[in-house]
Amino acid sequence: MAISIEEAIKMAIEYETKVRNVYHEAEKGTKDSVGKRIFTTLAKEEQDHLDYLEHKLEEWRKTKKVTSEQLKSAIPSKDIIEQGVDKLRKKVKTHDSERHHGGELRMLRNALEVERETSEFYKRMVNELPKEGQRLFERFVEIEEGHLAIVQAEIDYVSGPGYWFDFREFDLAGG
Repeated sequence: MAISIEEAIKMAIEYETKVRNVYHEAEKGTKDSVGKRIFTTLAKEEQDHLDYLEHKLEEWRKTKKVTSEQLKSAIPSKDIIEQGVDKLRKKVKTHDSERHHGGELRMLRNALEVERETSEFYKRMVNELPKEGQRLFERFVEIEEGHLAIVQAEIDYVSGPGYWFDFREFDLAGG
């Protein structure tokens, strides 16, 4: 049985609420100023998604149609994030050991997991919904890729040298 556009929007609201709440908790739980800024920005972004989806749900309920105005994002695309982090990595030679604690890493991994779940949901909606619903969720797929990239970059930074976007770059001891 196919999912309706209304059901998809309601489910998207649930996903976005969960992600927003993860970022709010992480924002409260980190002492690192860079981490706090990232979590604050992502929490605000997720709240913007919630507001947008609530508006779309109301539009659907009133008209049985849904338009797909361009959803804005404060987070750049995945490619731009990767390019920027690559430049930064070339400049930064040391690792701030204060940031290397389990609490922040745990929060980031939790954020990565809920972002992955949300991203997969949006990809599924783009594949399963009629055109009208697909257009609504296509932009969410792009935005979530940016979120995944920024959270992964922060995990890589916090977890120490030798890893980049979850791949081992080199091993000084092993060659």
